[in-house]
Amino acid sequence: MKLNRLTTMILAAMVLGIITGYAWREMAGSPEAIKSFADNLSILTDVFLRLIKMIIAPLVFSTLVVGIARMGDSATVGRIGAKAMGWFVTASLVSLMLGLVMVNLLKPGVGLSLPLPDITASSGIEKGALTLKDFISHLIPKSVFDALAKNEILAIVVFSLFFGTGAAAIGDKARGLIDAIDAVAHIMLKVTGYVMNFAPFAVFAAIAGMVAKEGLGILSTYGSFMAQFYLSLSLLWLALLAMGAIFLKGRVIELLRAVREPALLAFSTASSEAAYPKTLDRLKRFGCSDRIASFVLPMGYSFNLDGSMMYCTFATIFIAQAYGIDLTLSQEITMLLILMVTSKGMAGVPRASLVVIAATLAQFNIPEAGLLLLLGVDHFLDMGRSATNVLGNAIAASVVAKTEKELTAALPQLDDDDDIEPQGRDVELQPAMAKQG
Repeated sequence: MKLNRLTTMILAAMVLGIITGYAWREMAGSPEAIKSFADNLSILTDVFLRLIKMIIAPLVFSTLVVGIARMGDSATVGRIGAKAMGWFVTASLVSLMLGLVMVNLLKPGVGLSLPLPDITASSGIEKGALTLKDFISHLIPKSVFDALAKNEILAIVVFSLFFGTGAAAIGDKARGLIDAIDAVAHIMLKVTGYVMNFAPFAVFAAIAGMVAKEGLGILSTYGSFMAQFYLSLSLLWLALLAMGAIFLKGRVIELLRAVREPALLAFSTASSEAAYPKTLDRLKRFGCSDRIASFVLPMGYSFNLDGSMMYCTFATIFIAQAYGIDLTLSQEITMLLILMVTSKGMAGVPRASLVVIAATLAQFNIPEAGLLLLLGVDHFLDMGRSATNVLGNAIAASVVAKTEKELTAALPQLDDDDDIEPQGRDVELQPAMAKQG
């Protein structure tokens, strides 16, 4: 596959980061020097992730509002939303079940025979962070400005749904405002292009700092567990692609090629959020309707984190195996159902997978301190699950667009700096109560 400029630079930055991090670790005279090196490099990564967070909220709001307003009526919004949620639930169950099956087949924790830790031992992860009350508070913002300031995607999506539906209901009166918000969306996509030029530097800093602190030795120590998890992730990719092929046919391979760059970006930065703008751009180039992509993708970041959900079942059972705790089939099924619900509160929570796992461990009397087994390699594992999240959401948006007959032929290959003209700009705003046809 032909790699474009940004992809090539990210790959080169990853390789250079590994070499630099390893070289510094070997040459540094003390752990303090290694820590200082990693901390200084982390500034570059922090700057990039802050730039991404800077554009996420206005990009989600503007593209989603314009997409909903141009759908014409609330019935269309409801139908597309129902299709998206149906796909999310199905993909979530597949991810959780596959993780459960693979961890029981591979048994990565069996044989470790770790002694049970002291009952007061803690992993340092706040397990009470995800509750029903917290989920509702994230779901319905008390202030849209507060949600925008905190980048709470789920809350932004909810407000955008109401705002876009209201704009569609009043029809022509909202035309000027929607055109202005559409202009904001175009500006944010242009800003995204500028921000992405900084991605290779952030990738270099993240990889170099990680290798300098942890060393390549940690890969051999946890090599078996990591290999088994990535094997499971690869099977999840095949499962998701097979599900997508039911609707997309042969174009699912074309979609895989289209999202390779955002998936690589998510992998190298261990952040699904960092890849959001580029994923939205690539979906449009793939031929996915602007209004569908802008509607489904933000929802997917709240409800469809396939890689993260597989990790929850895989890691939870691994910890139980490591301590020699046998769970019955009914307990494992109960765990799956619990994770199905609690994982939907992941969006906006730092180190969300670990938080969800910590909350789940307590409900099955599995030592919470078992999370310490994973903390050292969590970054390496997060790289894979972040890339999987990107693929899962890209497939979801494309499938919904296909079922709505809004998936067109892919656009010609463009350079990273080229603008994408959103589809459907000639679609008229229609009052929600107007007769269609």
